[in-house]
Amino acid sequence: MPTSPPHSPFADWLRAHSVPLTHLDPEAPLDDLEPLEALVGDARVVAIGENSHFINEFAHLRQRILRYLVERCGFTILAFEYGLSEGFPLDAWAQGEGPESELSAHLAATIPVGVDEPLRWIRRHNRTASPPVRFAGIDIPAAGGSLLPALTPVTDYLRHVDPETLPAIETATRIAKSFAGGSAADAAPAWARLPTAEQDALTATLARLLTRFHAVRPLYVSRSDQHGYDIALRRLQAACQGDHTFRAMAGLFARNGLTADTSARDAYMAESVLWHLRRNEADARCVLMAHNAHIQTTPVSFNGNLTGFPMGQYLRDALGDDYFALGLTSTTGHTADMSPDEEAPFGFTVDPTALQPPEQGSVEAAFAEAGPGLALAPLRRARADAGDGTGLTTAPDRTRIQGAYLHVPVVEAFDAILNVPTSTVADGFTTA
Repeated sequence: MPTSPPHSPFADWLRAHSVPLTHLDPEAPLDDLEPLEALVGDARVVAIGENSHFINEFAHLRQRILRYLVERCGFTILAFEYGLSEGFPLDAWAQGEGPESELSAHLAATIPVGVDEPLRWIRRHNRTASPPVRFAGIDIPAAGGSLLPALTPVTDYLRHVDPETLPAIETATRIAKSFAGGSAADAAPAWARLPTAEQDALTATLARLLTRFHAVRPLYVSRSDQHGYDIALRRLQAACQGDHTFRAMAGLFARNGLTADTSARDAYMAESVLWHLRRNEADARCVLMAHNAHIQTTPVSFNGNLTGFPMGQYLRDALGDDYFALGLTSTTGHTADMSPDEEAPFGFTVDPTALQPPEQGSVEAAFAEAGPGLALAPLRRARADAGDGTGLTTAPDRTRIQGAYLHVPVVEAFDAILNVPTSTVADGFTTA
């Protein structure tokens, strides 16, 4: 006869302390989310994760939580795992510029990670809201797939303020065009096939341009303004970090990369969140949407090997408890596994994959045993209970990432986990 799984003390804790939610409908009343206000407290940044992109239920929950944090708690920025450079026209659209139909054109060449519906809601909200909600991209260009979304506007800026540098940035653009892709999945292998001299020329040229940006700032500002300079500089920094990411990803794929070298992308995203906060009002508060593996506050490891430091760890270091990480996961249903394929759109295929029963030791197994259904686990309270010796004796040491598991001290890595009983893969993004 099959044996029963071992009992989990954390499941007992969940039965006593999890917060049930009533539905997933983004347009329905928000009253069941009221406990969230006390959980996030005065946090300036509330990150909402997902253990896989392209999941319907996660998208619905993110939209509900965005509505709640804006309407009930006064949050005024939506930051997204989306290119910083590409984000500026999306913010303009969210503020009412251009026709409704223009959003589809902006998003046509980008991975559909769920930015469209939140943007549409912000634009509707902003018609009557004061202050309006701003949109902020935080990532390197094209999810690590191309430098062109950053280099093109920087070229336009330099044409005005420093035409002497045009040969240099045109060289960088020429090389970048030769391997540009839809994401790091196809761009990194293409970058690896470049001659070493081209790889090194790109890195050296970008570094030279960045050094000059800093050194002659007064000249650039006098020929433009501080606002234009700041944005151009941040875009050039995105290109430099993107170039580093090509090397890091190529090394990761070849299994000869430097330890934690892919952290550069997460470091840039964290710095971008802080950059956007500084550019807004002093009391601005930010909803941040990114993958669970980006928002967690402890290092990312696979098979016992350190692979990187996540954005959430940098934000926790900078903001302390003013950063709140809310992970999203599920116990049954399907997930969207991604397989590298340079011939596919964005360099990977999306394969709906049935979830196996949760592994013992995972937070999903604890949710399955406790049986709270759609529910929120307040992990800051779990940390306090463990610390005073009256509550937890064991805690989950892993959580789902697509169809696999990321070994992570869940109670330390997240401030809360929201579990969906069943997940489904979004239509329209399954590639063959």
